[in-house]
Amino acid sequence: MNYANIKWYDVANGPGVRVSLFVSGCRNHCKNCFNPETWDFDYGQPFTEEVEDKILKAMEPDYIKGFTLLGGDPFEPENCAALVPFMKRMRKLYPEKSVWCFTGYDYERDLLTGKKGDAETVLKLLRTLDVLVDGRFVEELKDLNLRFRGSSNQRIISVKESLKKDKIVLWDGEAEQ
Repeated sequence: MNYANIKWYDVANGPGVRVSLFVSGCRNHCKNCFNPETWDFDYGQPFTEEVEDKILKAMEPDYIKGFTLLGGDPFEPENCAALVPFMKRMRKLYPEKSVWCFTGYDYERDLLTGKKGDAETVLKLLRTLDVLVDGRFVEELKDLNLRFRGSSNQRIISVKESLKKDKIVLWDGEAEQ
């Protein structure tokens, strides 16, 4: 897997100061995507163990409230398989920090059904997340007033609650995960 960028002090992609990993590779190709260079799976740099270690080290300070995965798309099968072992390491080291993920795929239709990649691998990645922003960016539904999403069709899902209750539970922002 390649990655396009790492933001070491990101305040735009989840609550608080976060470390954000922009993976390379996306088949959605949303019109007017804010990051079209990340559509190419070969764009950027290899996601090596050394890069993983740098990210995990950057997560240490108390002022870093969480980690965010975006891209590209973390749920592309090639990316998802590479991210699962890393995210398990992340969760083991930092169980108290929140993990957010942005995907152009639909939680129920694409991810839970196994329609997108290996269902078991997808579920493993989902279980490492606190919050998932799902759905394609739709230019016609763009709204600059929305918090943590670009278009009104996208949802902010509380993943752990949704998996536990076997139904969509939207993030309410109160707990500021």
